[in-house]
Amino acid sequence: MAPLSPPTDEELTRRAQAGETGALGLLLARHQAPMRAVALSLLGYGPDAEDAVQDAALTALRRIGDVRDPSAVGAWLRAVVRNSARMRLRAKRETPGLDGLDHLHLRDQAPSHPEWIVEQHAMRDWIWDAMEELPEQLRLVLMLRHFSGITSYQEIAAVCEVPVGTVRSRLNQARAKLAQVLLATAAQAHDDAHAVTEDSRQEALVTLEGAFRGCLPGDIAELWPAEAELLGTLSEPGERIHPNTAMRRNREKGVTQHLRHVVASRDITIWEMDVTNPPGIPNPCPPTLAWLMFRRNRRVRTLRVIFPEPA
Repeated sequence: MAPLSPPTDEELTRRAQAGETGALGLLLARHQAPMRAVALSLLGYGPDAEDAVQDAALTALRRIGDVRDPSAVGAWLRAVVRNSARMRLRAKRETPGLDGLDHLHLRDQAPSHPEWIVEQHAMRDWIWDAMEELPEQLRLVLMLRHFSGITSYQEIAAVCEVPVGTVRSRLNQARAKLAQVLLATAAQAHDDAHAVTEDSRQEALVTLEGAFRGCLPGDIAELWPAEAELLGTLSEPGERIHPNTAMRRNREKGVTQHLRHVVASRDITIWEMDVTNPPGIPNPCPPTLAWLMFRRNRRVRTLRVIFPEPA
């Protein structure tokens, strides 16, 4: 029996555009050598060339729908690497560590292009499953930088309580590890990232409503155990505060919060809020804030309330 012929680039590209992550993984693996050759020709040996290839692989996740001639996907991938390398050569400003993910926000957007159709399904879940494989501190900087409204290096450094240089370093590490995981998991099944986000969104709405009424429902209260701790600007140095205390203080002041955006993974959750202050309140709350929660088995370990600077 004659062996089956391997799929052509055209076949793999069309399957990838239809949302088949394994097909895109095969394409990236097949063209990795020529992609690396382009990077080396422009940047020479060193980490910049490796970064350019990784950036191109991540860009392919978002823009595979742009390929109009599927049989020429190899040339398209090399062009993506070439653009990434040239940007590195002329960049004189701060550059995000995951250029290819800059527009992969899990926000409500009307799919008007094939890349959005792909992103809304398998590719999105592939990315989130890969992110779950990263260490917590690397996953956090990615979630903040590329999926939340807390994007500047200075803000991320303040949230993580580390120097800006450490933020840059962690983003670089995260980019490299994420690219490796994406390639390694291309053909595996993935959890539904949309379901995780929607579950978190419903939890946030019920939590806000319960906090406003002064009584959390039982199933929600169980997620805030006695050992949960509020950290950051809303707590005094050396003072241990349970998050319920902050919720009660807000209720007593008449401050209300309205859910704007949710970013959720297995054990890190970010709820971004718009804030309404009652008229004439002393020391009003800033107009936006975010709840940054670290969890274990869904239960909140720590909550840090952060105040992003206005865009």
